[in-house]
Amino acid sequence: MSTATKPNHIGRKISRIRELRDMKQEALAQALGMSQQTVSAIENSETIEEEKLIEIAKALGVTAEAIKSFSEENMINYFNTFNDSQGNFGNFGNNSCNFNPLDKVVELYERLVQAEKDKVEYLEKILKEK
Repeated sequence: MSTATKPNHIGRKISRIRELRDMKQEALAQALGMSQQTVSAIENSETIEEEKLIEIAKALGVTAEAIKSFSEENMINYFNTFNDSQGNFGNFGNNSCNFNPLDKVVELYERLVQAEKDKVEYLEKILKEK
């Protein structure tokens, strides 16, 4: 039986939550202080020690219970209903925004403008040297 069809394959659940969080194995590995290969091995493991699961859950921003009860069906139901409750999978459904998106856009714009100014300054310096 493939790991994708086993309902209690904890490693696969970790992998899916990580992917939904748009996180690479390398980023999770860094957050956990381990190698990417170790994260890969964990994601291929059917079971994981509770202590390690709690550590991984914290790095993913969810609870250990959310990982244990995670299912694709719950995710589909969540996105189909756009329900603001936490659903059937612990704190994974917490979608509150703790920053102003407009501030992030302004910050990005300011960085882009500064990068352009730096380029112009560099190019002017090169032209003066010639």
